[in-house]
Amino acid sequence: METSLIRNFAIVAHIDHGKSTLADRMLELTGAINKRDMRAQVLDSMDLERERGITIKASAVTIWHEYKGQKYELNLIDTPGHVDFNYEVQKALQACEGAVLLVDASQGVEAQTVANAFLAVEANLAIVPAINKIDLPHARPDQIREEIENSIGIEAADALGVSAKTGLGVRELLDRIIEVVPAPSGRAQDPLRALIFDAQYNEFRGIIVYLRVVDGEIKERDQIHMLGTDKVYEAIEIGRFTPSMKRAGRLGPGEVGYFVSNIKQLGDVRIGDTMTVHRGPPVEMVPGYRPPQHMVYADFYPTNQGDFESLREALETLSLSDASFSFEPVTSEALGFGFRCGFLGLLHMEIVQERLEREHDIDMIQTAPTVTYRTRQKDGTETVITSPGQMPTPDKYEELLEPYARVGILAPAEYIGVMMQIAADHRGQFVRQEYFSASRVQLLYDLPLAEIIYDFFDKLKSGTRGYGTLNYEITGFKPGDLVKMRILVNGKEVDALTCIVHKDQAEYRGRAILKRMRKEIPRHLFEVALQAAIGSRIIARESISALRKDVTAKCYGGDITRKRKLLEKQKEGKRRMRQIGNVEIPQKAFLAVLGGGEDEG
Repeated sequence: METSLIRNFAIVAHIDHGKSTLADRMLELTGAINKRDMRAQVLDSMDLERERGITIKASAVTIWHEYKGQKYELNLIDTPGHVDFNYEVQKALQACEGAVLLVDASQGVEAQTVANAFLAVEANLAIVPAINKIDLPHARPDQIREEIENSIGIEAADALGVSAKTGLGVRELLDRIIEVVPAPSGRAQDPLRALIFDAQYNEFRGIIVYLRVVDGEIKERDQIHMLGTDKVYEAIEIGRFTPSMKRAGRLGPGEVGYFVSNIKQLGDVRIGDTMTVHRGPPVEMVPGYRPPQHMVYADFYPTNQGDFESLREALETLSLSDASFSFEPVTSEALGFGFRCGFLGLLHMEIVQERLEREHDIDMIQTAPTVTYRTRQKDGTETVITSPGQMPTPDKYEELLEPYARVGILAPAEYIGVMMQIAADHRGQFVRQEYFSASRVQLLYDLPLAEIIYDFFDKLKSGTRGYGTLNYEITGFKPGDLVKMRILVNGKEVDALTCIVHKDQAEYRGRAILKRMRKEIPRHLFEVALQAAIGSRIIARESISALRKDVTAKCYGGDITRKRKLLEKQKEGKRRMRQIGNVEIPQKAFLAVLGGGEDEG
């Protein structure tokens, strides 16, 4: 197809602003899917996406739309809205020339709307603003247009009003995309250059590579060379997503599709790599993706140590379709062999854990999440710490650095006081405030990342009655007065529960953790002592009282010495059991390190 008749665009927006529903209407309107096959969020193929009602993976689909007597090929990519899946949005935008910026007509501009709009501007994409849900009774499209101009600085006076639910204005939006988004600039005569923007493992067909052709064309039976991994494969099948896979035989410049070649080794495909023809003219690599910056780490240990290799295979398979998390083997005295995994955020961690349990049927224990720290020695050298257990004693380093994030909190103006108080309680440093409209304000703070992953988001949501939204970007590392807090269960240190906290909050945090753990650890036949310690000093203690068995029940009447003898025997047995008995700690207790105070849910 001629490149002048091709348009590549992504739909970007905040969570729940209607991206996937708009994609559904576009598929329906262009006849890409039959009415009988239509279902809500048709591009969200994962069970997890459908259950939670969120998009986790960016999905590509090719549709055809007629405009002024010409048939245009539109390659649409539906992207996630949550801050944890920002990497998916970045990958999608690299394969496009334009972006539809969708804004809710009642909620207005929110934190991720601003963040995703700036990602599109950085990628030099043409932005098509659109206001969704205009069929709602409390829609305020004129005010929203003003908010878009004030907050993002793009022209929005003629932003189209659409309803992704009813289909109102969707045809006009497709026409606008064809008018505003430029055609791809590649030429069919040039040597092949294609960008790998995603991949998926299929147990029957091997690895299915998702690609966007930049220059030249790719045909079946071509010998394809992957520049980054230096591997050569024959193109067995080339096709498009319509939205199911449909064989096409070839793809030209600007087109988006898939490539199948019996690739079995997971390490042979790298997201962001460039594909070209083997033994063809030398080509420059397409600018790939900057590696994701993992800021949250957690350890995964199989409940049954025999499942260690199965867990490794599952993580390798998952890392192919989700290039934004990493893993490396670790060992723990309490939990045995496992893997330390790096994530972009807490929701990302939760999704990976759930996918491992569902898709690969692995039962495992996950430790409490922690952020990366750095220690600086007297000579200026720095060491990265991804786990509290790696933290050396205070005499081994000059200062301890923790990651900071620039946080944008967006909410109705009446909650300014609440938001400022929450930020101050979490060691936030005020930067500035910006009014997007008379009723909506954004506060910018510099906050330690550890405070954000602890309970900041929960407090923000409850403090603003659900109206507050949050976006953050890592800005660097700053020194902090931090200490390593150890958790002792029955006198034994549990390395998986150790955490790094600010010195001023250590006692409060330790007490809160122990109170939550007391609720989660079941009672044993002996008293269990829970302690929090900094160095050799115990700063908090809780006790789980022993289960009491009435050993005197069979004694009725008679001399009291018989009862005393039985009680003494029971006491001696409990003392011996306390010395040799093991305390069973359930998964919930490991996650208690994450939660807030005792009074929180």
